[in-house]
Amino acid sequence: MATKEPTVVGHSKRVRGNQSFLVKAALSPAEAIIALRKFKATKFDQTINVAVHLGIDPKVADQALRGAISFPKGVGKTARVICFCNSDKAPAAKAAGAIEVGAEDLVAKIEAGWMDFEVAVASPDMMRIVSRLGKVLGPKGLMPSPKAGTVAADVATAVREYVAGKVEYRNDDGGNVHCLIGKMSFNDADLVTNLEHFISVIQKVKPASSKGLYIRKCVISASMSPAIQIAV
Repeated sequence: MATKEPTVVGHSKRVRGNQSFLVKAALSPAEAIIALRKFKATKFDQTINVAVHLGIDPKVADQALRGAISFPKGVGKTARVICFCNSDKAPAAKAAGAIEVGAEDLVAKIEAGWMDFEVAVASPDMMRIVSRLGKVLGPKGLMPSPKAGTVAADVATAVREYVAGKVEYRNDDGGNVHCLIGKMSFNDADLVTNLEHFISVIQKVKPASSKGLYIRKCVISASMSPAIQIAV
């Protein structure tokens, strides 16, 4: 007597349905994007993320990765950016898209509890007063940093890039880096371009002291899909 396939318990119908489209082999970026579209569609425009597991020791200072990427095809979102700068640079920062610009007054506003922003940019001379916000901005990953390009003499350019969708990345305690690369509504060519650009950037920032296999695994996934492994 034939037996039925066991039912996957504890998962939604969407998850069970996606099982038939899972691919075990690592795919090229172009193949991976095609495979990603085979999963059941949603009623909203899903975000597409990439994650890499790296052969680094996150506890070693010179192996920690932090930076920012401007993607060739954008990422389909804008960011709310604030800027710490003196009054002479304020008009340019505002024109570039900053939602709030200031110095001591902006620091005081954040100290009072205002946090309605996603990126903080600062000119180097402002870091003396911005450092007061370390305990507030640091845990949220919002503290301006030269590595991320959020501490810059040309604050207007930095603001403009982040408003346009420049994405910051950093490794977590497990040596993983996650990054947004676009939306499901993007065409295949644009998603492939962004994915390949991300991989190229990560390869270029390999720490000199990192030994052995560097990119151990790379996967992409949409907001509501399983992950697909990329051949790197």
